[in-house]
Amino acid sequence: MSSDRSLPALDRAALLLQLVPYIVGKGEVSIAEAAADFDVAPDQMRAMVERLTVIGLPGESGYWQLPNELFDIDWDLLDRDDVISITNTVGLERSPRLTAREAAALLAGLQLTRTLPGVGDSALVSGLLAKLARGASSTPPAVIVAPGPVDGVRDVVDRALRRHVAVSFTYRAPGAGPTTRTVDPIKVHIAGGQWYLQGWCHTREAVRTFHLERVSDPELTDIPALHGADPVPELFAPADDEVVARFRFPLAVAPLMSDYLERATIEAEGDAAVASMRLADEQSLKRLAARRGGEVELLEPTGARRAAAAWAAAGLSQYAGDVSPVG
Repeated sequence: MSSDRSLPALDRAALLLQLVPYIVGKGEVSIAEAAADFDVAPDQMRAMVERLTVIGLPGESGYWQLPNELFDIDWDLLDRDDVISITNTVGLERSPRLTAREAAALLAGLQLTRTLPGVGDSALVSGLLAKLARGASSTPPAVIVAPGPVDGVRDVVDRALRRHVAVSFTYRAPGAGPTTRTVDPIKVHIAGGQWYLQGWCHTREAVRTFHLERVSDPELTDIPALHGADPVPELFAPADDEVVARFRFPLAVAPLMSDYLERATIEAEGDAAVASMRLADEQSLKRLAARRGGEVELLEPTGARRAAAAWAAAGLSQYAGDVSPVG
């Protein structure tokens, strides 16, 4: 390369962006060495260095107005010895300082991140915590992330992730009885202040999401987690084998159905409402219908209506011999 014109404009801009930190890091560097490092001709390197002196911080209306707003070089050293030295870096070496409150907020977030299974002992997180504490403009206040009720579950999941084995636990879905699940853990999320585990469920033979507050009696197994690296869907994305259920209920009983309604779409109908939600097991709604004493009407799917009717009939049959006429 014999002239600056042989370099495309984008390449020249990219080289200039790299040139300043390069020279600052070197302190002083010869034209020949810099040209070799950037793979350009010496005259091109000299031209780029000279061009730096018209680059800097924009002043009012986008124009540079003061000398200290522009990069400057030691011209005598350049002309006499062909050595580059920047004498004004336009504050490039200054780094922003966090306030104590800003640092405390970031520290709290990082401490929460440390509780994520598979991340807690990360040297990266520990290093960032130390850097944030040092980089604040004043000492940040002590931040403590209080342990929650799901800490014991998270600890077991964390060990399962590290050992690449499945975890077994009791799971109680809303309106359903407890079931025992064996799961290859894949990922743990926190959303809306709630903790969720995504993993391959051996019962469903698919990836499922579990609310950790509904998990109890977690135990490690000796079963290798063969699906621990499987891709996971969005946190609340519907599963392929889920069904859409719809039920009508009076608005007055809505507070008593919060577990069911937290992920439902609700349409008002006067003093009542219709909720639509996805379920992996349509029979799980039979308990909801029974508990509300006829106030909840299952609309669809048909399997849910039949399951609720059969469950209620089976319960009533147990009292058939004990019912006495009144009056």
